[in-house]
Amino acid sequence: MTVPRFDELIHSPTRLAIVALLAASEWADFSYIRDTVELSDSALSKQLTTLEQAGYAEIRKGFIGKRPRTSARLTAQGRAAFEQHVAALQQIVVRSGATILPAG
Repeated sequence: MTVPRFDELIHSPTRLAIVALLAASEWADFSYIRDTVELSDSALSKQLTTLEQAGYAEIRKGFIGKRPRTSARLTAQGRAAFEQHVAALQQIVVRSGATILPAG
């Protein structure tokens, strides 16, 4: 069972979107993250560096032919922090009486 824990670092809307995207993939290309989250290269680079410094993301740089390729993934620590943060958000929603599930 995941213990709910609000995470200030992940809570930023931009970082939350990035971490959620990374949680759904093994590795994600920089360009895919940038386009999906709709950030500039420099803004995404800054956010990924913040997540990497916190131990939440791993960045891999390499080349495909002569073109540089950067990709990122969540670390085990980052995945655990995301799951705990989501659990904390779910707790807040449940207390409100609202539902996070679509009406079925």
